[in-house]
Amino acid sequence: MIRILVSLSPIDVAAEQERAELDGALATFTGMVRADDGVTELMLEHYPGATERALQVLAEEAVQRWSLAGATIVHRVGRMVPGDRIVFVATSASHRAEALQACAFLIDRLKTDAPFWKREQVAGQHRWVEARASDDQSAAKWRS
Repeated sequence: MIRILVSLSPIDVAAEQERAELDGALATFTGMVRADDGVTELMLEHYPGATERALQVLAEEAVQRWSLAGATIVHRVGRMVPGDRIVFVATSASHRAEALQACAFLIDRLKTDAPFWKREQVAGQHRWVEARASDDQSAAKWRS
């Protein structure tokens, strides 16, 4: 089972985790908005339809590659503040190694492969967040 959701609503981690518990092992990741460099607001934009499709393709690849029982990606968009949950990823498999590897794969790849645009507010000024070389390096290790 694959569950993809892109929403303006806050992420209910407990509910999502309960939905994702499908087999012997469950690996999860929850990412939150950080206050690095004095960030007071994060605006996340996306291209509806294209974003969900990109996430679906990644989840399908993970399910096939690790024989998962399920994969969940819930991503928030819109205005957020430090501490808000921005992403929840869960993978369910018969064994922990597959669930953990698939979860890491999804996090690493969605950072580079999903069409999201981030704008931060710092000291009353807005700035677009550029792609990081470290994110590209993390994603590249899975492309083989």
